[in-house]
Amino acid sequence: MSSKRSTYIVKLNYLGMRVNNVYDVDNRTYLIRVQKPDLKAIILIESGIRIHTTEFEWPKNMMPSGFAMKCRKHLKSRRLISVKQLGVDRIVDFQFGSDDAAYHLIVELYDRGNVVLTDHEYTILNLLRFHTNEADDVKFAVRERYPVDKAKGPEPLLSLERLTEILSNAPNGEQLKRVLNPHLPYGATLIEHCLTDVGFSGSVKVDEDFDLSKDGEKLLAALQKAEEFMEMSSNFNGKVVKFISLFPLATFYEEFHPFLFAQNAKSLHVEFDSFNKAVDEFYSKQESQKIDIKALHQEKQALKKLDNVRKDHEKRLESLQANQEIDKVKGELIEINLTMVDKAIHVIRSALANQIDWTEIGNIVKEAQAQDDPVACSIKDLKLQTNHITMLLKNLYVTTDEEDQQGVDVEEEVGIEEVKGKKKKNRNKQQKKMPQKNKPMLVDVDLSLSAYGNAFKSAEKKTKKTLKEAQTVITIQKARKVYWFEKFLWFVSSENYLVIAGRDQQQNEIIVKRYLRSGDVYVHADLHGATSCVIKNPTGQPLPPRTLMEVGTMAVCYSAAWDARVITSAWWVYHHQVSKTAPTGEYLTTGSFMIRGKKNYLPPSYLMMGFGFLFKVDEECVWRHRGERKVKVQDEDMESVTSTTTELFSEETIPLDNESSSDEDKELGTKTESEQCEEISAQAEDQQEHSEAESEEKEEGDLENDVNDPEESQISETEENDIVFNVTVEGQNLLNSLTGQPHLEDVLLFAVPLCAPYTAMTNYKYKVKLTPGTQKKGKAAKTALHSFMHSKDSTSREKDLFRSVKDTDLSRNIPGKVKVSAPNLLALKRK
Repeated sequence: MSSKRSTYIVKLNYLGMRVNNVYDVDNRTYLIRVQKPDLKAIILIESGIRIHTTEFEWPKNMMPSGFAMKCRKHLKSRRLISVKQLGVDRIVDFQFGSDDAAYHLIVELYDRGNVVLTDHEYTILNLLRFHTNEADDVKFAVRERYPVDKAKGPEPLLSLERLTEILSNAPNGEQLKRVLNPHLPYGATLIEHCLTDVGFSGSVKVDEDFDLSKDGEKLLAALQKAEEFMEMSSNFNGKVVKFISLFPLATFYEEFHPFLFAQNAKSLHVEFDSFNKAVDEFYSKQESQKIDIKALHQEKQALKKLDNVRKDHEKRLESLQANQEIDKVKGELIEINLTMVDKAIHVIRSALANQIDWTEIGNIVKEAQAQDDPVACSIKDLKLQTNHITMLLKNLYVTTDEEDQQGVDVEEEVGIEEVKGKKKKNRNKQQKKMPQKNKPMLVDVDLSLSAYGNAFKSAEKKTKKTLKEAQTVITIQKARKVYWFEKFLWFVSSENYLVIAGRDQQQNEIIVKRYLRSGDVYVHADLHGATSCVIKNPTGQPLPPRTLMEVGTMAVCYSAAWDARVITSAWWVYHHQVSKTAPTGEYLTTGSFMIRGKKNYLPPSYLMMGFGFLFKVDEECVWRHRGERKVKVQDEDMESVTSTTTELFSEETIPLDNESSSDEDKELGTKTESEQCEEISAQAEDQQEHSEAESEEKEEGDLENDVNDPEESQISETEENDIVFNVTVEGQNLLNSLTGQPHLEDVLLFAVPLCAPYTAMTNYKYKVKLTPGTQKKGKAAKTALHSFMHSKDSTSREKDLFRSVKDTDLSRNIPGKVKVSAPNLLALKRK
């Protein structure tokens, strides 16, 4: 590892180990997995930054880069022979293999960094960054030779004469450590420590107070100490110190050093057994902090969006109420001016009946206005294309004095009405829309109706219906109950088993620790990003194969297989085979578990999910839906098919679907069934919204009403039996009350959006098929909802329930970019 001007090479104890595989985390960071029979390790390389071994889980790219593939081709199965620094440059040379079969991986830890793969003669085979060093006229490109002979060698200690020359050219007032730093190979931190150790201030400046003739010997002594530190670092085996600063909410790591330097002696710090562990912890903590900051940002964005939706909803309600008041006043004005409105309708109708040109009708009205005809003067606009005219009506019972006192300005009123309906910039402009019964107002009159008909239409306009719909949505949302399992990925199988799965590592951990109970089944897939699925089975009876297949489809679809469009198999085990206890000397990260014993592999799963709605029905209507989801076949023939399937797909080795997981899996395949003890990392993609943290606090479901983490609450055996009984009875009632086939006679309370394997939604009234595609989740959910809303069979109550579902709840369980398929979907899009 390096400071600005000095390099401390991580002392590796992994010489002689073979390269198992090479992965890329991003375009600058690579992982080299090395192993020997009794030891495994992962070397992490970040171009320009660091080299160390890591004990943390790092996400790997689903498709390896060209550079990673080239490294796999040449380095795989070769032994790590040596690790050395080129001169005193911040360049580390890894040699894999020996003699003519050797390959070198050269890592540059300065400037923009680079990683270069060469053959035994240092001819470049591939590299991250192509460039030319203009100072030395050296090209860094494929088939060029890497300039190992130009590495900078150690330099002698600066003499007093050279120090005098350097300081004489330094600007007055500049810190001494900054002046010396470009001319020394130690780094500013080590220089400051050595200056402090010999009696200087760490921030001593080059000015009138600094006299080299007096302090020259001390300065040379400081440089000699720095040289001793450099010699110690080549054989470093002491404790490493990592300095941290404490903040109110978290521990933030600021820097790390191989020694406890004088300027940091009073700082809060933590010691590690090795420099490698300190570096690994430092950068892993940084990544964790980045994730936490990103999660916090997403949470703030979600709350902000929710607040904006609430404010927008309130504004819409205010606008609807204002429009309703305006329509009511317009109706009253038509009633007050009934005779004049009737005359205007009659005149225009007569002109149209005589087939007079529209332009000519306008000229006739203008001539009548010039003669001060009161009916013509009240007509302000002819909208004959829509069979309407616009009239300016006023309250005939308001006296002239009252009008003058109110400052009625007809032209200003007309101007206000012309901009009515446009977006207002502030609440004051919004309030201008509120009607005043004493002021003239522009009113649109329908020529196909009488004056009374227009009065009724204005007073009972569509505004009232829209307002009613908005109030209905609010009522449904208030009655909506959020169940405990909705914070996870979930669905109800076609045979009425509740299935839950984690959205990320933390939820995977919660699901196994808190919700995996006796009789339940754990389902997973050997794919990067695959989620942990749990089938709730409180009765403990054997699970039917159809449900297992549906859950296997879920495990595969919520993994990297969805974007890669890979068809592969999932597997299941019993609850007692899943453990959080690692073998001696090993550590399980969050979301990782040990699987002991044989896995039961399922047939390959198609990447086919569905999106639809379940409806919560009133308790009095549940009887209609009992038996909608039940085991269709349960006989000896089916059991024989199940046993055959299990035998075919139950293997001790893991199917190799992609290269990124193959090597680790091969090792497991060498163990016998009794010895097999495999760690699986079920890391779901951190997609999306972090509102799950909020919903986690709302655990209130009927299915597991009082089930908590055994570590958090100690319950007696009797109480535990009561809980299982509640899960069986109350949970069954809950699942029966959620139906995908609503009857016309049902009392529907609310709708719950659902994303599930398509085979589990065969009988649903509202469903679309989702396959890997290019459409974003949000747009896909809205497309599906639009098709449901315009279905010929949808009732007004069902449409109200659809409107009440929040946009964030619609798409949160869709696995990724999709293609939406449904009957007549194209025709609806065209409309």
